[in-house]
Amino acid sequence: MSIPSTPAEFRASDVVQSNAALAARLFDEHDATEHGGENETGSALEACAQLRKRVLELDYGLVYPRTRKPARTTRQSFEGNGHALASLAQPLVPVASERSVQSRETTAPGLNETRRDVRKIGPLISAELLESEALSSALALANRRPKIEHAQWKLYRVVSGHLGWVRSVAVDASNEWFASGSADRTIKVWDMACGKLKLTLAGHIGTVRALACSERHPYLFSAGDDKMVKCWDLETNRVVRHFHGHLSGVYSMALHPSLDVLATAGRDAAVRVWDIRTRTEILTLGGHREQVNGLIAQREEPELISASADATVRLWDLAAAKTRTTLTHHRKGVRALARHPALFTFVSSSADQTKTWSLPRGELLRNFETGGEIINALAVNADGVLVSGSDKGQLRFFDYMSAKQFQEWRCPAQSGSLDAEASVFATAFDMSGTRLITGEGDSSIKMFRQV
Repeated sequence: MSIPSTPAEFRASDVVQSNAALAARLFDEHDATEHGGENETGSALEACAQLRKRVLELDYGLVYPRTRKPARTTRQSFEGNGHALASLAQPLVPVASERSVQSRETTAPGLNETRRDVRKIGPLISAELLESEALSSALALANRRPKIEHAQWKLYRVVSGHLGWVRSVAVDASNEWFASGSADRTIKVWDMACGKLKLTLAGHIGTVRALACSERHPYLFSAGDDKMVKCWDLETNRVVRHFHGHLSGVYSMALHPSLDVLATAGRDAAVRVWDIRTRTEILTLGGHREQVNGLIAQREEPELISASADATVRLWDLAAAKTRTTLTHHRKGVRALARHPALFTFVSSSADQTKTWSLPRGELLRNFETGGEIINALAVNADGVLVSGSDKGQLRFFDYMSAKQFQEWRCPAQSGSLDAEASVFATAFDMSGTRLITGEGDSSIKMFRQV
């Protein structure tokens, strides 16, 4: 055990050497006692006592003779004793008894009094310091992640066919096709492998702003500025259900992955939950003050997450039909949401910053610098690649864990389009996470893959 720093300034090496010399002297005197009689007995006992004292010093720290108690220290002297405060986070040196603690003396002003004060306030201060140190250690451990090198993404296909802005994109669970919705009021279904048009669905009388593909049924859901929410049967290519109730345009939707439940939201600031079998509106969730731009539905709690132009993100308890948590970290309207497919986290974006959050409580994890652009769309794949699409046509690729940007892509407008139309309105990864699909303001759909 190491000797603590004290006024006597014992060093471990000095103590060991002195103990060896003392033991040798003890043995010599013991031999002399046997041959020289009782006159040498006192010195031998004294040497034995000194050796015993040194052993106690090594085991329990230095033992000092009893002296007068030092004057009681003030709060100011306690706060000024920096090394004493720092020692509160460390276990005290073990002592033989409470009496020996009280009998120690030190030249450090008020240290004995400080240690007695620790019995009263020490647990509180020590707990706070230990909690702070534990938190710092946990954060340091969390930040020591292996550096991941992501491959660069490259444009490999431009799909044309729409006559207006492409405002929404959705990928089927089979990964064989994807759908796009446009300002030309049509929905088009495309072959994933070759990019050829397979089907055009007409029926909306306004911009198609939201799409969702069912994993459990051959259904495609759509919503738009015409306040309509439609369910398309892709086996017959017809609308089989209408959902009426929104008072204005519908901007976002999300299908629950394990329940026959659809959530929709839009300009009327209400989140509506529907039973897709009976077309019944189950819940109307109020709380947002402005239009709702993004929705996430998931199996785990919270089962529904919404983002609004009122600069808040809400986590909803569907069973209680109320808000569980309201996240107010954004300073500007939140325009996009995306959930990580493998981690229990999600990401939100506004004109000020892009932020990632942990679930279920919604703790802020980290911020992404997006250059102050207006972000319209977000997408995350299982490999930890986060993509944001902006009004200026910028695609930014980030490492999800470190928040570091590793690529930027400027999407030029297609021939015959204005530069102002070089905007990204929708982004989606395919089911494998190796292909990225974007909906553009120049009426095109662009497909990217890793080099």
